[in-house]
Amino acid sequence: MEHRDLGRTGMAVSEIGYGAWGIGGSMWLGAEEDESLRALARAVELGVDFIDTARGYGESERIVGRFLREHGGQGVRVATKVPPKDQQWPAPSGTDPAEAFPGEHIRASLETSLRESGLEAFDLLQFHVWSDEWVGRGDWLETVQALKQEGKIGAFGVSINDHQPANGVELVRSGVVDTVQVIYNVFHQEPAEVLFPACVEAGVGVIVRVALDEGALTGAITPETEFPDGDWRHGYFGGDRRQQVAEHVQALVDDLGITVDQLPDVALRFVLAQEAVSTVIVGMRSVRNAERNAATSDGRALSPEQLEVLARHRWERNFYVPA
Repeated sequence: MEHRDLGRTGMAVSEIGYGAWGIGGSMWLGAEEDESLRALARAVELGVDFIDTARGYGESERIVGRFLREHGGQGVRVATKVPPKDQQWPAPSGTDPAEAFPGEHIRASLETSLRESGLEAFDLLQFHVWSDEWVGRGDWLETVQALKQEGKIGAFGVSINDHQPANGVELVRSGVVDTVQVIYNVFHQEPAEVLFPACVEAGVGVIVRVALDEGALTGAITPETEFPDGDWRHGYFGGDRRQQVAEHVQALVDDLGITVDQLPDVALRFVLAQEAVSTVIVGMRSVRNAERNAATSDGRALSPEQLEVLARHRWERNFYVPA
């Protein structure tokens, strides 16, 4: 497993991180706790030492904490997230930071996360949504600095609103954030335009999520794919989106001259080709997935010709209906 610096935090983390949303059972249905624990154990055995969870991920924090107590977590870095107090996802324009992340809410959320997980501290605390309108406003930064001084968190970051990478650049340039988490994949390449260069210049670590486009870049989404009742992917792949995905994936594998089975590995290597990226967090609810994803971090890079092909398959979509 290869490692990279997590920006200027002083932490080095595995290129492949463990995304723990799917094991919490809140919006991704079908996760079994024992299987999740086995997948976590196998991932760590293979060198994964960065786990990303959140207060809003159902049972995820508790399961991660259980794993660390039962299997030993020496050297494993754990990040969690504070949900917005107003429960607005994503953060709408015009929201006051006192409504989303007042200091007392940040502290209370962290204390709950510590209690649920059984951990004494988190290596990274992130806001689960963000708006650059909040830079220099509110008492959130004062609270974050106090939590660092108290030893309850090691570093501070934000999870940038889905498909809004520009809505984090001002924060990065302000110098008060240690990491940003952002969607980046073969289809959604916008972060490489402005956000990534800003992070490199400021020494801010980049955590990439949704590198496989919620399963689209595994080839598993077909026009016939159905999701269980209550699974959030009903909306993400709603309408004719599944047909569109299948067509884009077929064009991509044909252009690359690879099989669909090879696509997840190529998609992860595409993300890791970016200098700015510190780690890519991937959902791994099974041992098989843990083994497949960890194998990507082997020091081999895609060729310039492959990257040129992948760049041509950018597919920026509008996931939001304007108010």
